[in-house]
Amino acid sequence: MIRPKTSAEIELLKEPCRIVRDCLNLLGEQIRAGMTTKEVDEIVYGYFRANGAEPSCLGYYGYPASACVSVNETVVHGIPDGRVIKEGDIVSVDIVAFKNGFHGDAARTYLIGEVSEEKKKLVRVTEECFFQAIDGLKAGVPLYDIGYRVQRHAEGNGFSVVRAYTGHGIGREMHEDPSVPNFGKRGTGVRLPAGTVLCIEPMIAAGTHRVKVLEDGWTAVTADGKPAAHYENTVLITEDGAEPLTL
Repeated sequence: MIRPKTSAEIELLKEPCRIVRDCLNLLGEQIRAGMTTKEVDEIVYGYFRANGAEPSCLGYYGYPASACVSVNETVVHGIPDGRVIKEGDIVSVDIVAFKNGFHGDAARTYLIGEVSEEKKKLVRVTEECFFQAIDGLKAGVPLYDIGYRVQRHAEGNGFSVVRAYTGHGIGREMHEDPSVPNFGKRGTGVRLPAGTVLCIEPMIAAGTHRVKVLEDGWTAVTADGKPAAHYENTVLITEDGAEPLTL
């Protein structure tokens, strides 16, 4: 059941969203070839703690890190470790901060040095899918219009939409109703009330949409080994539109 947030709750929620936004902007300046994915995680942990926030992912169902750091063919939930980031990689970083009793959640995919034209296009189109999804989004719009717009733009550019993972509501819990698929039939699904807060997060693959989870139980990679990208923001639905809180 969707539970819209009050104006007071929204004000509290904006602070962890701001921390997530600023942390991702900092990573955009610092992430580079030669860094390990664990070092990325350490930047996130340090930034959160310095700003009075807790990393929501750390310990979540046993997840061992503060960030999900997913390189190339890893779609989501890459566990930071000693893997060295290389020139030509694309690296998705998904982070969630907890402060004021609320969570803020966003993800970006970074280009490391000179990357292939295919990867550049994939990252660009994935970001565009998000903005396609929120164009015209406001209270009263059916939920699955979001996925319809993502799917139309991704597939129109020759890419596929990962179906095994979805966006979600967010608030006092990291994952709340509703699930927000990145595919769907236009005009279907519950009509979103004002005050709904959603994580809209296109996960787009260069090849097949199918994924497999590695033995660690978390890392999800494309079944064909082709690259994937991820772009996410926490979004407030209002009577007049959709306000990204992590931009």
